[in-house]
Amino acid sequence: MFDPDSTAVVVVDMQKGFCHPDGSLYAPGSEAAIEPCAELVARAREAGAGVVFTKDVHPPEQFDETHYYDEFDRWGEHVVEGTWETDVVDGLAVEDAHVVEKHTYDAFHQTDLDGYLESHGIHDLLICGTLANVCVLHTAGSAGLRDYRPVLVEDAIGAIEDGHKEYALEHADWLFGEVSALDDVAFA
Repeated sequence: MFDPDSTAVVVVDMQKGFCHPDGSLYAPGSEAAIEPCAELVARAREAGAGVVFTKDVHPPEQFDETHYYDEFDRWGEHVVEGTWETDVVDGLAVEDAHVVEKHTYDAFHQTDLDGYLESHGIHDLLICGTLANVCVLHTAGSAGLRDYRPVLVEDAIGAIEDGHKEYALEHADWLFGEVSALDDVAFA
């Protein structure tokens, strides 16, 4: 049971660049996560819990002067600032949610996410979105290190390959968080 006053759903990077077939980093597993994410968000809103959407957004010049960390080199250009790829996919209404724009895998890194959660008395995070072993895992791990309770909602998380998702869920459950099925998420 989750207390809606101290719980938020964190929807990680459910954007057209990852979830739409024309997106530069499209994965069918990401698209398949849209409906379960929408269900989780609807339940949270109905219960009065918080909702946060993260958006991976990269300025075109972000990696021009980097020493080592270069996502464009690793993944190719994706979710570039000002493009349609940065939009949250249809079927997930951002509405009154808090939106966090991030420039790395970790939604806490140099964003207002921690301050927002702290100022709203949120301690428990129901994490869904994509990709399981990249932004979901790094955001959940960062949450755990900040003393939040990260709960990964396994059937509302997308991945490129099933093995990637299995690894991320096992790693999170073992090291810093919990894993739950969508059907087991209930609000008190």
